[in-house]
Amino acid sequence: MSNFSMTPHSFSIFDGDLDIESADCFTKASAIAVDTEAMGLIHGRDRLCLVQICDSDDNVACVRIGVGQKTAPRLKTLLEKSTIEKVFHFARFDVAALGSGLGIEVNPIFCTKVASKIGRTYSPRHGLKEVIMELVGVELDKKSQSSDWGRVEELTTDQLAYASNDVRYLLKAKIKLEDMLKRENRWELTQRCFKCIPVMAELDKLRFTQVFEH
Repeated sequence: MSNFSMTPHSFSIFDGDLDIESADCFTKASAIAVDTEAMGLIHGRDRLCLVQICDSDDNVACVRIGVGQKTAPRLKTLLEKSTIEKVFHFARFDVAALGSGLGIEVNPIFCTKVASKIGRTYSPRHGLKEVIMELVGVELDKKSQSSDWGRVEELTTDQLAYASNDVRYLLKAKIKLEDMLKRENRWELTQRCFKCIPVMAELDKLRFTQVFEH
């Protein structure tokens, strides 16, 4: 088991958008980890509730998204900035949620789930909990995964800890996966897959299914 701290280096909660100081801090990073929480899995029906961000210095920010909110200018600028790699686990969902909820077109993208499926072909288990446990040595507590994220002003300590931990270890996992993919000569293919994610997310937003099936 790894000796990572149970608490991040810094942890901030914002309503509606990042503040100027945090936005400037994250903008200096070459890569940031990103995750979202929503009321459900159907974009357009189930609203975006929370956006979590973490940088390589273990600074975590959670942005609470209000009912009816359609924009978050600082988040949009950050997540669309082409010089900052955005690292997700199952980016397809988060990219669609950010697009549907806040009109954000995320770019560029690294997805640890896609990378795991192409790199870790020795394992059938590609969930965040399993990937982080193997590659980073941290066991994530997922008990708050299915909970009411809409009560953003009253989120529990367990919910906030869960949201924080879902981004804190992604950058370390990303490094391990990238090394593995390059070693196995699968890195170029994986990068091409990442470029398909915005298209898949757009299809999900419009509720197209099995487009590529016979």
